[in-house]
Amino acid sequence: MPSAQVQPAGIAASDKPVTLVDTDIHPMMLASALESRLSERWWRRYEDFGVRVAPPPAIYPRVRNSGYRTDAWPDGGFPGSDLELLRRQLLDEHDVQYGTLNPLQGHVWGAESSELASVLCGTLNDWILEEWLDAEPRLLGSICVPFEHPELAVREIERRAADGRFVQVLLPASTEVPLGNRRYWRIYAAAVEADLPVAIHTGGIEQHRGAGWPSYYLEEHVWNGNVMAAGTISMVCEGVFEQFPTLRVVLQETGISWGAATMWALDSAWEMLRGELPHLRRTPSEYFREHLWFTTQPIEEPEEPEHLARAFEHMGMGDHIMFATDYPHWDFDSPKQALPRSLSPDLRGSILAGNACRLYGLPHDG
Repeated sequence: MPSAQVQPAGIAASDKPVTLVDTDIHPMMLASALESRLSERWWRRYEDFGVRVAPPPAIYPRVRNSGYRTDAWPDGGFPGSDLELLRRQLLDEHDVQYGTLNPLQGHVWGAESSELASVLCGTLNDWILEEWLDAEPRLLGSICVPFEHPELAVREIERRAADGRFVQVLLPASTEVPLGNRRYWRIYAAAVEADLPVAIHTGGIEQHRGAGWPSYYLEEHVWNGNVMAAGTISMVCEGVFEQFPTLRVVLQETGISWGAATMWALDSAWEMLRGELPHLRRTPSEYFREHLWFTTQPIEEPEEPEHLARAFEHMGMGDHIMFATDYPHWDFDSPKQALPRSLSPDLRGSILAGNACRLYGLPHDG
């Protein structure tokens, strides 16, 4: 695991203590940028037939502004496509010293047929590197991979891992089979070999897992934690963390407080059913607390803010929670307002910067 005092190659040193890291920022690659980078064969394939997995704005066209901040639309572009606007509205306005880019197009492109998925994810990573990371030293990248084709995903991880500005491997919460399935173990093995966390972000192929298709966006919006819980339970029960004892997993844009109830339920049932899982040598909650990290947006907002602080205490994972704004989406969380004042100063500081610096090996004095 990277040390908080070891600066990965390619990451710019900060000239002041790091007090704010944003772990979930969403860039968007425009079709024009994609066309300029693809061969005629692949552009024609993409333009003529599109993709097989619809992104959320296509599933819910009634979402106002496609689910983005009304002020985040650049002239002639799409939210997340303009670096200068992102600098003004996020990095500069809120003094974000490091920000992790999570291109959600990878959730769609990584599920395509093998060759197309590999080309699209590789092109997306090239674009992030050349147009964002090279131009803005405060930004960090996530490696998008053709996740349904693990041998190709491993190849892309190996191609990017030497660049320290890519700080994690990005997967969706919803894949063709549950995340703990051995189908994805080669991806986890490659991430461990590269000493990179795996970030699992809300979204993907099928977000409802047998519950039926929702009628309203509200249903979709609050269901994210259930999908992520199913994926993490799968990883624990399938023995992913026994097989990969140094694997670190970041759960993004999925809420946090459900973690405590999930750990309670798993531990209780495991005591009675442990004969079915002889490969688990520890309680499920131990795997949760050691291997999983959470990002704050969308953070739960109870009427009594101290209830959230109490939920964090029940989880016992204050050192594994990291701040996120979810820029440029409509439910953007400003670092000035997002965390309740009932949190202790030490815990606030850890969430705003310290935990992310420790996980990603960023320079930090704390």
